[in-house]
Amino acid sequence: MGAWVRACGVAVKPRRLQSYAPLKEIGSKKTRMLVSLHPHPDTPANAVSAIAVEVVREDGVLRLSYRATGRMSDLLVPAPAEFERADELWKETCFEAFVRGPGDAYCEFNFAPSTRWAGYAFDGYRSGMRNYEIAPLFLETNVGDDWFELNTAVAPGADGVWRVGLSAVIEEMDGTKSYWALAHARGKPDFHHADAFSLELA
Repeated sequence: MGAWVRACGVAVKPRRLQSYAPLKEIGSKKTRMLVSLHPHPDTPANAVSAIAVEVVREDGVLRLSYRATGRMSDLLVPAPAEFERADELWKETCFEAFVRGPGDAYCEFNFAPSTRWAGYAFDGYRSGMRNYEIAPLFLETNVGDDWFELNTAVAPGADGVWRVGLSAVIEEMDGTKSYWALAHARGKPDFHHADAFSLELA
């Protein structure tokens, strides 16, 4: 964690992205936004029609509430499990967050509907990968007839302005997979690409 903090903890001048709608701000220590994820054009979704994310940065904590709407009966999700670390969660339905400070280093967080989680730190684009050992502060899920919600919070360990990428992998009962993100780079889905870090939080 320490190396990541040193790499990403340099403060830079905040800049609001006009494409996102702030819901509420309290002083300079809390920022709250509602954003939408979009499916990659090469991986259209059938069961899910929309994914919205409520994003709150409060000091060093990032709180996230993902809400998918659509035909939940067609959504394939992993069975409930213990709240514990697990790798390769992205191979099934999974919600993700990427956080980068002003340097090249960044962290990746994976949240499964089973309540398993994973965290990784990188020195740069897909390089220097290692485990990020701090668990989410909490992880909970709720489901309705036409919606699924996952709520969580993490501590990325950086001061200053964060560049954030939010994404999701949605698997359906027939095996269809769609890849959702705030923004997609050209080519195949790549949540690690710099273009995916499109949300700025001060």
